[in-house]
Amino acid sequence: MNIYITGSIAYDYIMRYPGEFKEMLEGNLDDLSVSFLVDDLTRQRGGVAPNIAYTLALLGERPVLVGTAGHDFGEYKQFLDEIGVDTRGVRIQEDLFTASFFVSTDQINNQIGSFYIGAMARARDLALSDVVNGSLPDLVVISPNDPQAMRNIIAECKDLGIRYLYDPSQQIARMDGPEVAEGVEGAYLLVVNTFEHEALCRKAGLTPDDLLNMAENVIVTRGKNGADFFTSDGLIHVPVYPTETIIDPTGVGDAFRSGLLKGLSAGWSWELTGRVASLAAAYTLEKVGPQNHHFTPQEFVARFRKEFDDQGALDAWLAESES
Repeated sequence: MNIYITGSIAYDYIMRYPGEFKEMLEGNLDDLSVSFLVDDLTRQRGGVAPNIAYTLALLGERPVLVGTAGHDFGEYKQFLDEIGVDTRGVRIQEDLFTASFFVSTDQINNQIGSFYIGAMARARDLALSDVVNGSLPDLVVISPNDPQAMRNIIAECKDLGIRYLYDPSQQIARMDGPEVAEGVEGAYLLVVNTFEHEALCRKAGLTPDDLLNMAENVIVTRGKNGADFFTSDGLIHVPVYPTETIIDPTGVGDAFRSGLLKGLSAGWSWELTGRVASLAAAYTLEKVGPQNHHFTPQEFVARFRKEFDDQGALDAWLAESES
């Protein structure tokens, strides 16, 4: 399957706070001025689009990354090229830095973050037609990006009849109700977490049933409680893959989406696709940063079969990866 992944390209500055944020946030929030002394700081490769593309490449696909980056993107590009991501859709803005996400995580995995837009502000000037070389993509992922860029890609997909996965995430807060609803209407797949699901409905004045009528399929992730898949096959609940250690939740949702895309590309059932996505997310939880986990198809399938039964459906993928 020819998959294009659009969205933010960024560096993540990840900090670890040894306490709990709520201890400093209790009381009057109308006059808020707090500072947290963190124990650790690392710079990681991030951004929703390359996060998804990275894990999808580990899963054996070659997605096309579409977005804008700054003059500091050179090392990042080389890394993605080597892992198997097609970066021909990235446009470099020589006068700007790559967008940057600054996030602090406390000891119970609550997070506070800020995002510098940088080169991402010019994503609205990049169209799918600027990247397509030959046949149209089979599926386009529309993940958090400059809001106007997201609207442009939605319109382009609809005009060209391209299926798309809509992942508005944190940009729900930046868009108005009709804009959010426009992305949902006609989407092949809407993916949100519980909080985003509620926020989207509230902002757009929609009910959960409305979303099911507007998008072909809706997936709501629910943290430790797994995920609910609302599909033409009915409601399917997918459990989380158990992990002994949770190191960092940054990018876990992106890896989950990678697993979804792998399943769609392979033509697997929703049940199997969801469980593959669950394990992909678990790999990310066990490392600091969204692109520091690694696995081979053989390692992935062996671990998958410790908890789930694919009834041999993953054998074809293994055979393909070994050929």
